[in-house]
Amino acid sequence: MRRISRVVAGASGSPGSLAALRFAACLAWAVGVPLVPVLVWQPPSVDWAAVYGQQSDCLDPAWRAKANARLAGVLTAAWGGGESDLLVRPHVERGLAGQVLVEFASAPGDVLVIGAGRRHRRRLGSGRTVSRYCVARADCPVVLIPPPQLLRHPRLARRLRRRPVTVADFVPGVR
Repeated sequence: MRRISRVVAGASGSPGSLAALRFAACLAWAVGVPLVPVLVWQPPSVDWAAVYGQQSDCLDPAWRAKANARLAGVLTAAWGGGESDLLVRPHVERGLAGQVLVEFASAPGDVLVIGAGRRHRRRLGSGRTVSRYCVARADCPVVLIPPPQLLRHPRLARRLRRRPVTVADFVPGVR
């Protein structure tokens, strides 16, 4: 049996990823290992410099800073910003979500925790979800956390789809 050395969690800001972050924190705390929340980002449009093999020196740092701020907001939304005795090592990486998560959680003893995403008829056979990619290609154990009960209501699911959840959504008067 493998010993767990760290827990890697996908942190996109979706309600499913918040549930996965909470589960990953409980797992890391119970085992006594660090938690590594990973936010994977891509430029907001086609990055032509990257297509032609060059880096955008002026825009890349700005996008990375925005991704770091988003990850901080996701962690605040997941745990409320309270202090804990859990060792958290947040990480931001550029690329495709599935590929980055599988590559990042490739060390011996890693456990990858991600949200399973919503299931609907159009996506069942496509295989294009991050969770399917990670389950098919990861060398480490992958824990899929189902979406919260909140997303089973059709109107709420449409509202929360593709929109990160923040603290302001739940606490009145906070922006």
